[in-house]
Amino acid sequence: MFGKILMLAALVLIAWAFLARASQGAGPTVRYTVKPGDTLWSIVTSRYAGDPRDAIYRIDKRNHLGGSVIVPGQTLLLP
Repeated sequence: MFGKILMLAALVLIAWAFLARASQGAGPTVRYTVKPGDTLWSIVTSRYAGDPRDAIYRIDKRNHLGGSVIVPGQTLLLP
């Protein structure tokens, strides 16, 4: 009897693992169009709390900037 319960629990766990999906906890992607006079630092300090260096790194990595130079009219994907 214990073996049947253990087998049923294992099957339920395996089924749950296959059906589990990622949540949308990170929220939607935000697009930001760079305005004249904007810098990565000014964008980050107006939108994110905490250490701005981490947010700048994530924006740089997500947009493949390769540096801190941004130009007006450029669209950035903000995490």
